[in-house]
Amino acid sequence: PSSPVNSAQNVQRYSCLAYSGGLDTSCILVWLKEQGYDVITYLADIGQDEDFEVARKKAEKLGAKKVYIEDLRKEFVQDFIWPAVQANAVYEDRYLLGTSIARPCIARRQVEIARKEGAEYISHGATGKGNDQIRFELSCYALYPEVKVIAPWRIPEFYNRFKGRIDLMEFAKKYDIPVPVTPKAPWSMDANLMHISYESGILENPKSHAPADLYLMTKSPKDSPDTSDELELEFQSGVPVKVTNTKDNTSKSSPLEIYSYLNEIGKHGVGRIDIVENRFIGMKSRGIYETPGGTILLSAHLDIETFTMDKEVRRIKQGLSVRFSELVYNGFWYSPECDYVRHCIAKSQENVDGKVQLSVFKGQVYILGRESPKSLYNEDLVSMDVQGDYDPCDATGFIRINAVRSLRRKLT
Repeated sequence: PSSPVNSAQNVQRYSCLAYSGGLDTSCILVWLKEQGYDVITYLADIGQDEDFEVARKKAEKLGAKKVYIEDLRKEFVQDFIWPAVQANAVYEDRYLLGTSIARPCIARRQVEIARKEGAEYISHGATGKGNDQIRFELSCYALYPEVKVIAPWRIPEFYNRFKGRIDLMEFAKKYDIPVPVTPKAPWSMDANLMHISYESGILENPKSHAPADLYLMTKSPKDSPDTSDELELEFQSGVPVKVTNTKDNTSKSSPLEIYSYLNEIGKHGVGRIDIVENRFIGMKSRGIYETPGGTILLSAHLDIETFTMDKEVRRIKQGLSVRFSELVYNGFWYSPECDYVRHCIAKSQENVDGKVQLSVFKGQVYILGRESPKSLYNEDLVSMDVQGDYDPCDATGFIRINAVRSLRRKLT
């Protein structure tokens, strides 16, 4: 709406707020009430380290009409992370989309709650400069076209009143909003089952090195164990179905258990990146990411895919992977084109079955071997010791035909 603040003055409205329990969304909850809204808070458990009961009590204390805390971890893995694994989804060659892929998962349930509660409004605490505002709102509009979105950090009445953290702290003190006693880390952090991202604050200078104590999900390679973990990852249709540690026979087979276990292998320092990326909104930003499980899966899936997929199909699929990554990063998960691309990628994975053996050690993933009942690898055909069903003389014509263009340039 053009002026959601004023529209709520005379008529009672319900808003479903994406709530984290932090300073920003706690202040937004009270501010929305101040504007005349009844607020339903919604907190998604997607694997972050959070005291959800504390968050519940805080929301109730601040006057939320209802508090929803939803465990979305299983569907986050099955419905969102696994399609990203099938796609080999990487944005701008490096970022594995841990934050981006979580937003459509969170938004889907927020819309379901808003519809269930008859809430005409959905609200969030994303900033006006970032990608998340776009991801949340495009998802909400796709799933709930008639919804009205309240984005306080884009409303002049809000951002002129709260110019920074000091203003928020003063507001919190005035309305008895509990705030952390310990000082906040000098950077912004977003965590979920797939990754942790760090940005802003002291990280805004792209030359500044990340402090050693920043990382929470992985160990530094120099501090990691001096012996490797060796894993076997099994895929069916490009989806992980089992992981086995061949050293201690630990085995996991449910989606959530597989991904959680691979994250534990982050003790080897796998999955850290420090990049400058291009936000959809038009500016560059510096981000530091930890994605241990996703990094291991990317290496393994790339290997079994090349082993089992036709060369030309894979060439087309590589282009679709780039397109998929851009669509997810930009917030278009629920767009018709992303739906189409996902279906194409899923079709390409029909024969991506098999097992990959790998070693994880000192920040690296080393592929050791692979096997598949649908392998396109022909040992006799490629052998230097066995002729197989191949006539070397055929290569002469093949080379001459491919040389025609070069010969033509020389003659002219």
